[in-house]
Order: sequence, then C-alpha cells, then structure tokens
Amino acid sequence: MDSRERVFTALGHEQPDRPPVSATFTPEAARILRDAYGRYEDDLGYVMGNDLIKTTVGIETSYHYKDDPAYTCKFGVQWRNVKYASGAYTEIVKGPLYDDKAALDGYEMPDPTDSDWYVPVKAAVERYGHEKFIIGSCQCSIFEMAWYLRGLENFLVDIIDDEDYAGALLDKAAEFSLKAGLEMIDCGVDMVWLGDDVATQRSMIMSMDTWRKYLRGRYAKIFEAYRARKKNIVIAYHSCGNCEAILDDMAEIGLDVINPIQPLAMDPCHIKKRYGKSLTLFGAIDIQHLLPFGTASEIRRTVREYKRILGEGGGYILSPAHNIQPDTSLENIKAFYEEALKPI
Repeated sequence: MDSRERVFTALGHEQPDRPPVSATFTPEAARILRDAYGRYEDDLGYVMGNDLIKTTVGIETSYHYKDDPAYTCKFGVQWRNVKYASGAYTEIVKGPLYDDKAALDGYEMPDPTDSDWYVPVKAAVERYGHEKFIIGSCQCSIFEMAWYLRGLENFLVDIIDDEDYAGALLDKAAEFSLKAGLEMIDCGVDMVWLGDDVATQRSMIMSMDTWRKYLRGRYAKIFEAYRARKKNIVIAYHSCGNCEAILDDMAEIGLDVINPIQPLAMDPCHIKKRYGKSLTLFGAIDIQHLLPFGTASEIRRTVREYKRILGEGGGYILSPAHNIQPDTSLENIKAFYEEALKPI
C-alpha cells in the first residue's frame, strides 16, 4: 500500500498492511533530526516516513511564532519564550481582552480568508498530496481561542457569570475556524483537524452540561459546513487529557478521528474497544515517560502491542500523543519509527 491508500483503508475501518504513522516535533527535536538526516528543505514528517503531512493555520501557529524573548501574534495575544534545560516553550502573557470585556465589541479577528495563511497548505498539497494524506489543522479552535484572548480564569468565570458575553466570544472563535477549514478544504486537504483541550489528565475541566451548552452545537455547525463543502472530508479533533466523556457526542455530530488518546489519562485499549467502530484513534504512544525515558526495546514493544491491539481491523493512526519533545533521544525516535514502519 502507498500512504494515501493506507490512511484511507484505516479510516474506513478496514485492515491496512500496517497502521498509518504520523509524528510531530518541537522545534528543538526537529533540529536534532534535521542535523542527523541533513534534509532541511523537505517536510520533516516526510523525511521520517509519516504517512500524513500536517499543515497549520490560525492561532495554533502562534506557538514558536518568533524566537524573540517576547512577541505578539496575529491575534493580539502577547507571548513569551521561556527557556528550560532542553530548549524553550511558549506561554501566554496576556490576551487583548484580559482587562477589558467591553473591548470584544471592537475586537477583530485576523481575516481567515487571507491568502497568506494558505501558502504552506497549498504547497503541501501540491508537493506531497499525490502520495501522502494531507492534514489541514486549525486547532485551539473555539474554547482555547476564546480563553487565549480573554484569559483562562476570566473566561471560566464568564461562562458561568455572563453567558451572553461568553457565547459572543465563542462565536467569533468558531467563525474563524469554520471559515479557515473551508479555505483548507478548497486548497485540497484530506482532513481538517480541530481541537480544544477540554480535559485534565483526570477528567473534564467543565461539566458535560456546560460543554453541551457552549461547544457541542458550535462544533456541529462547523462539521455540517465542512461536509456541505466536501462530503467526504475527514474531520479530526484533538483534546489532551481524559476527554472520554465527550466522545459519544462528538461521534453523533460527525467526528471521524479522535486524538491523542493520551495514555496516562485514557486507556487506549479501552477506547479502542468502546469507540473503535465509530471513531478512528490517532495517537496513544506516551511522550511523558515512554519516549523520553524508556529504552529502545520498551518503545519497540509498546509500538508492536498497539499495532496489534489498536490497529486490529483498521481505525488507528499510530502516533505519539503529542509533539516529540527535545528530551527524547535520537535513538528512541529511530526506535519508534523503525518499529512503526514495519508491516504487520
């Protein structure tokens, strides 16, 4: 099978020759790999053997947007780069609505139809689309975009104390993601990947009543619009943590793929058994302990086990549960890929 056939077979819940493989990397991990392989012009996932190529638009691009100690992204959110032993991570300092709720009336999102967003999307489709499955990602789609602009604590109070305001801000975020997804569909992507972290490693960070009140309907509207534009578009959703509570609802409104099945928060084998006929699982390989601190043989053993259990009958994309971090050795990254790319 080639990559496209392999991915579509898995998404159709049929057995491919092996589960499709995907991984993404922090900038530091990416530099380690590019130095090792000497391929600076190609998509790094393509170099490593990914079956899926990911492109990104929207507020998700604000991470590592600049190398400066502090910067402001296109959405008016102020960020800073915080150094640690292995590199740097980006954190939000302040959003444009932190101190002034009334500023929402005059706040304008960046234009989701601006052609500059889609230059890398079109380039990926043109260069790799004949052989690879192309993802168009616009994560931090509704809830996260709203709290990035307003502040997490402020916005959690808003959804209880000022429902009209919270709804208006969520509508602005949802409208951006809806239009951005349609633009990516028009560019020729195979999947639109949305996401909001709505869970901790233990449970949801809001009640299901609150999630249904504010998020289910908005996602349903977006999914419907995507399918109206392209009937067979694949729709994926990301939430770190234990988000099992929303999976039945998401499947009901048309979700195809759930990511990342964070294994220290959700049991991947349970999720496969419970939801494997309605959703494709994407992820499950632990980045918190296994990849950085496990041995190469432990990584290979886990990859083999998940290929067998989660990959049975299709419905699984083999991937780390988030970006591979800089504390993961080159040896361990190679072990993951070498085992992942083997036929069953």
